[in-house]
Amino acid sequence: MKNRVCELFGVRFPIVQGGMVWVSGAKLAAAVSNAGGLGLIGAGSMKPELLRQHIRKATRLTTRPFGVNIPIFSKYAEEQVELAIEEEISIFFMSAGSPKRFTHKLKEAGCTVVHVASSPTLARKCQDAGVDAVVVEGFEAGGHNGREELTTFVLVPQARDRVDIPLIAAGGIADGRGIAAAFALGAEGVQIGTRFAATVESSASDAYKQLLVTSGDAATRLMLKSLIPVRLVQNSLTEKLLKLESRCATVMELEAELGEAAAKRAIFDGEVDTGEAEAGEVVGMIHDIPTVLELMQRLVSEATDNFTGMALSESLKNDNGFS
Repeated sequence: MKNRVCELFGVRFPIVQGGMVWVSGAKLAAAVSNAGGLGLIGAGSMKPELLRQHIRKATRLTTRPFGVNIPIFSKYAEEQVELAIEEEISIFFMSAGSPKRFTHKLKEAGCTVVHVASSPTLARKCQDAGVDAVVVEGFEAGGHNGREELTTFVLVPQARDRVDIPLIAAGGIADGRGIAAAFALGAEGVQIGTRFAATVESSASDAYKQLLVTSGDAATRLMLKSLIPVRLVQNSLTEKLLKLESRCATVMELEAELGEAAAKRAIFDGEVDTGEAEAGEVVGMIHDIPTVLELMQRLVSEATDNFTGMALSESLKNDNGFS
């Protein structure tokens, strides 16, 4: 028996791969979908025509459901939404903006809409806006974060108390123990980012993947709260930014230090010491670069073992989608 997240997306396992910039291309999304989860193409680093190419490539690589993640603050968001509808994408994960902006339009087009929230209050606003499910992302997550600084462990149960729609937990989840913990707190699915970035099919550079493998348990830091909070692996760039922030530098000074395409430099080009190396706190748990299929099999096996260890009944395991 499947749970609501599995039924909503038409997938075997309630595991969603995060739509990460410079990481989540067609190859990664299709591999996750082929392995039984829900793959997402990360549109945040793509111009509209490149997004079209990745959608068409993913369609060739998998016959299973996949979706797109579109940051609402992107200057291309409107065009990306129109293009994805035209390309017959039916699953949209929206983030970094008001859920009211596109939900009605997407629902009118017959699409499934999920929105990312960083607090229980925002999760409720997403439900009120008419989304089909909500991702609640804790402070541990890599990349851009909410300003509330709520950890996944306290965010998920509070959000569960505020919404009735399917709830997906994100932030700080990299193995089956994290999946089991998220379900114990009230989630019905999980979204995993950084762990999928360190897979063979990830679009990230080899240098960035190796950075994730070799980083220690305290490698990341939340930076740039005066702009948009972002969790990064500490490097020479973060040291410079920290000095600027400590003397209350202006937004213009911070932007000048970042330069152009800071995330691309680290993640895609492999300049891991001078670019924005976005990653979650789970980097200390990453020790290899498996294929997506190997990782998915590991996640499901570990989650099932931990459900058993938690003395959950067989029926509950089945309901949670890990039968």
